[in-house]
Amino acid sequence: MQDVKLKRSLTVFPLVLFGLAYMAPTTVFTGYGIVAEITKGMVPAAYIVALIGMLFTAYSYGQMVKAYPVAGSAYTYTQKALNPHIGFLIGWAILLDYLFLPMINGLLIAIYLNSYFPSVPFSIWLIAFLILITTVNVIGVKIATKMNFLLIASQFLIIVIFIFLSIKGLLNGIGSGTLFMSSPFVNGDISLSLVLAGSSILCLSFLGFDSVTTFSEETINPKKAIPKAIFLVVLIGGGLFVTISYLIHLVYPNYQSFKDPDSAALEIAVYVGGNLFQSIFLAGCIIGTLASGLSSQASVSRLLYAMGRDGVLPKQIFGQLHPKFRTPTYNIILVGIFALSALFVDLVTASSFINFGALVAFTFVNFSVISHYFIRKKQRRGINILKYLFFPLIGSGFTVWLWSSLDSKALLLGIGWLGIGFIMLILTTKMFSKRPPELSIDSADVNEIQA
Repeated sequence: MQDVKLKRSLTVFPLVLFGLAYMAPTTVFTGYGIVAEITKGMVPAAYIVALIGMLFTAYSYGQMVKAYPVAGSAYTYTQKALNPHIGFLIGWAILLDYLFLPMINGLLIAIYLNSYFPSVPFSIWLIAFLILITTVNVIGVKIATKMNFLLIASQFLIIVIFIFLSIKGLLNGIGSGTLFMSSPFVNGDISLSLVLAGSSILCLSFLGFDSVTTFSEETINPKKAIPKAIFLVVLIGGGLFVTISYLIHLVYPNYQSFKDPDSAALEIAVYVGGNLFQSIFLAGCIIGTLASGLSSQASVSRLLYAMGRDGVLPKQIFGQLHPKFRTPTYNIILVGIFALSALFVDLVTASSFINFGALVAFTFVNFSVISHYFIRKKQRRGINILKYLFFPLIGSGFTVWLWSSLDSKALLLGIGWLGIGFIMLILTTKMFSKRPPELSIDSADVNEIQA
């Protein structure tokens, strides 16, 4: 069988689109009411704290992709920089994030559409959504990029309309009646611990920047393009989150008056733009969910491909590419089938899995920078102490704190999943008598990557 490889066609711009689509910028609206109650209205301050914390981990991802510019993300980095056994477990943990996000997107979009068209069964909307994103991802990243551009553009249009209506309303005296207010950022009456508690929730809004690294083998000059794209995704996403939450606070300063914090976004949409904007806003939420589902399915299929190619998963299925489209077709289809579990799994359970898996991966990617550069490469002088020790230590400390702040249900579910992975590791290595399969990077690929 002819050796088929992933096709290099992506540059910084489409990578940023994939990352932003995965993050779904409109997610800032959905969690606002809950976090506003926790932080006593200081959601923008909590977003700034979350942004700063995520920038350190984004920096670590950028450093590791320079060392190993291949598909696999956190799985590859920990496997090569720390230990093959740890890499196996981190790859298993990050599957929680990647596998369950397409399912959550399917669940959300089916809920949205079923509420508007109750005569159409929930399952029909879910299946239609999964067929659509699976077909687009099988055809290839160029088609997915074009769709992501349209979907992201639609989300930005919703955001622009909201910003316009908010500023217009504020100038006309609604809400706080001013465009400038310091209390959302600095308020001596609010405890810093409340802001930190809010940021621990909001950090999960940034999930998606790491998905960019799974396209390393489809990116032109990934050592330069991927780190740049990672930072742009975090900065653009964080900037939007801070700006929008600030405007929401100005327009609707009395967060205690929300009828239901879970659906506060709809109340805000009606207040700012009436019923027409509420309908447009709901359409934007659906579009954002579709974009996130498209990107998350593409990302997890590449992670499974890297693990299948290594022999960690059966190579005959997971390590194959379509000869024409040069995409991991089997993986894409399997992820689509797995997402059908949305028919049986609730949103809270799926979210718990995602949170645990992502934070475990973030923590160990930070550790990988220290191991690879500071310890193994002995880059310990001058600015390198900051770059390869202090920065990743700050990033890992932040993610460990977030990890410890997860609720008991998430921790139990996550530990149980890791337990299954540990059993698989024992079987794969025959009680650790041999090394688990490792990612192989042949010289031809390295030369192509570095070109």
